[in-house]
Amino acid sequence: MKRFGVYLGLLGGALLLLLPIAPAQAQATRTWVSGVGDDANPCSRTAPCKTFAGAISKTATGGEIDCLDSGGFGAVTITKSIIIDCGYTGGILSAGTTGVIVNATTPSATASVVILRNLSINGAGTGIDGIRMVAGGALHIENLRIMGLTGQGIEIAPTNGSDVFIRDTTVSSAIGGGILLAPGAGLSVNASLDNVRMDRNGGGIAAFGLKAQTGVTAVVTNSTASRNFGNGFETTAGAAMALTFSTASLNSAAGLAAGAGSIRMANVTIAANSTGLSGNAGSIISFKNNYSTGNGSAGIAPTPTDPI
Repeated sequence: MKRFGVYLGLLGGALLLLLPIAPAQAQATRTWVSGVGDDANPCSRTAPCKTFAGAISKTATGGEIDCLDSGGFGAVTITKSIIIDCGYTGGILSAGTTGVIVNATTPSATASVVILRNLSINGAGTGIDGIRMVAGGALHIENLRIMGLTGQGIEIAPTNGSDVFIRDTTVSSAIGGGILLAPGAGLSVNASLDNVRMDRNGGGIAAFGLKAQTGVTAVVTNSTASRNFGNGFETTAGAAMALTFSTASLNSAAGLAAGAGSIRMANVTIAANSTGLSGNAGSIISFKNNYSTGNGSAGIAPTPTDPI
């Protein structure tokens, strides 16, 4: 009888080995954060997480993190395609650090898509960069308010060629500068900016050669660079900017500055800057429908060209 019991025990153990093992909890395609959430939660709507960093590990590639209510949801590093949408209610307090680092290599560095929508990023005077992109295929920045930084509001410095789309966004009080487009050596960035406001930063929008890039193409429309401590709109070597229906005003340096590269402008107002137009090895090309007034110095004369 005792031997029979041993046989039953062995048989039961064998049957357990044959049973299917329950899979680990799958990542959700949509997760939520809340000011009263907890990162130990599954980040569902009824059991939200506390921070973006807590939610991103539980969100599938290509998924979305949404904000349930107002709150500060912490700095985050993004390593995959994802959407973060706060619906005008929440954001990131990034004192002493960078608000969002985009290092998106999943599904790949060239195929990833990151969308940041309806957020505020507040460095509280000690934050480094608001958003810093170091890798990714496409980055969409939509309706953000970025402020209070010691570095750049938005720095696009990828180690691969990338596409960047920025619209309905304001950057203010970023000591390093508003928006910097500066990819790695031998790489390119194509940027489209619409309804962007750069106020009281170290500079406005710069397609810049800090990293010896081979090409930056920036198309800027309906945008304003005002009261910045450097130049309003700027290019250096390897960069081309098309600037339309925009304003550079009250900047402490030049409204438009082509240190190298080129700026083509149409329907642009350049007013009350220290210098209207500044150029060194670069070129500023005017379609003869621009307006320059009240600058401390007019600066260089643009090269006129006829509209198509």
